[in-house]
Amino acid sequence: MKRLHAYFSLLRAVFVLMREGVITALPEDGAPPPVMLAKRIARLIERRRTREQGQSTILANALNRLGPSWVKLGQFLATRPDIVGDSIARDLELLQDRMDPFSTTDARKMVETTLAAKVDDLFIDFGEPVAAASIAQVHKARVRDDNGAERSVAIKIIRPGVRERFAWDLETFYTAAHTINWLFPAAHRLQLIPSVDMLAQSAKLEMELRMEAAGLSEMAENVAGDEGFRVPAVDWQRSGRDCMTLEWVEGIKMSDMEALQASGHNLTAVANTLNQSFLRHAIRDGFFHADMHPGNLFLAPDGDIVAVDLGIAGRLIKAERRFLGEILRGFIQKDYRRIAEVHIEAGYVPANKDVDSFAQALRAVGEPIYGKAAEDISIGSLLTLLFEITEMFDMKTQPQLLLLQKTMVVVEGVARKLDPQFNMWDSAGPVVIPLMTRLVGPLGKLDEVAEGARAVSKLVQLAPDMAQRAEQLSHEIDMMARDGMRLDKPTIDAIGKAEARHSRSGRIALWVIAVAALYGVWTLT
Repeated sequence: MKRLHAYFSLLRAVFVLMREGVITALPEDGAPPPVMLAKRIARLIERRRTREQGQSTILANALNRLGPSWVKLGQFLATRPDIVGDSIARDLELLQDRMDPFSTTDARKMVETTLAAKVDDLFIDFGEPVAAASIAQVHKARVRDDNGAERSVAIKIIRPGVRERFAWDLETFYTAAHTINWLFPAAHRLQLIPSVDMLAQSAKLEMELRMEAAGLSEMAENVAGDEGFRVPAVDWQRSGRDCMTLEWVEGIKMSDMEALQASGHNLTAVANTLNQSFLRHAIRDGFFHADMHPGNLFLAPDGDIVAVDLGIAGRLIKAERRFLGEILRGFIQKDYRRIAEVHIEAGYVPANKDVDSFAQALRAVGEPIYGKAAEDISIGSLLTLLFEITEMFDMKTQPQLLLLQKTMVVVEGVARKLDPQFNMWDSAGPVVIPLMTRLVGPLGKLDEVAEGARAVSKLVQLAPDMAQRAEQLSHEIDMMARDGMRLDKPTIDAIGKAEARHSRSGRIALWVIAVAALYGVWTLT
């Protein structure tokens, strides 16, 4: 049933994209035959008014018509220019996740169900929604602490039914990814299935508000010793799976440049704090806020930057942080061969690729930056060019690194909006160089030795259990050699069902191909 729903949902999505003019707006240069056929069909059914709109408006309208899950997909694809292209990714960055709010009555029910208590017992005042998005909406309320003091809070509440809707739509996204891989074998390099996996995991965490609360708590611990950056405190007693209560943040949104300029704060210092904070989170902590657009950043009266809405976060394991440190240091030192070797050592580029040719290609990325003024060079843009070059050498897409690069571009954009003359490299140096030295220098090597020792210790502890399992496996292989392999009834039934599903999918695909072929013959005649 889910598979059939996915096919119908995918067809509906294609129809909406055609009606809203998205398909006809696709570039024709180098487009494969299926895309050209889709464009010819789309011209017959698209709305006339869409031809007068800009592409970004067209795409946003289409995704909004398709529903909250598709809006979330659009936001995710904005971080994947390797899939949709730079132009479309930039358009998707303009997609505003704004939905009509659900009723306060439903919001109160969600809170009471989640916290197993009456709203009036938890809050002395519960206001109307102040913001509504695809996953949740926010209400302002007031609480009374145990000592009798009153304070304002923000309550984030999950939209009713959003999990069920997203689960159905997710099946459609997987179907689309499998279909693209089938039609275009070269698309396998884009790692579409793992990307949908990443979207599913990200959305699952975003719809589990206890996880976002835990992320805020973790980041608060990470930045406790840092100056100028913080996240709102979590009220755990009034937080659960479907609602989260946070301190109310007073301050100026960083999207309000007029108010920022009139505030009297040193905006160059604010830009420096923002840039350095993000680099610390990514390289030092391996845990960063991945949605740091101006609407999620506040400048508090005391000059601190307060980041809200940690629904999208990124993680880098130590090996990925070392990789990032090595390539940044390589570009600083013009050691292009080392950058090439790091890519191969990390397994991101196949080992059979010529290191010297790869280093030559990397030189084409690095050399142009040395003739520019420092304030004109973006670390995020440098990484963008790097990932474009590595495509030529079959580098497998690394979604977590792309998320880092995309967030870095956003952070740098906010910093340069605060101060157009902001020097990104001078700001990054005091943070990046010590952290890189720690990660890839002698101390980093000692960490690797310590990790290796811990791994050996674990292996020794597991040795008896492994020996027992090996003996059991050897016994079972002997039995199979003597008596043959036998399948139990549930396994046989499962194989039969899988074959039946495969046959149905094949028949559906054949019908789609047949209809497309008939249409092509009809249009040619």
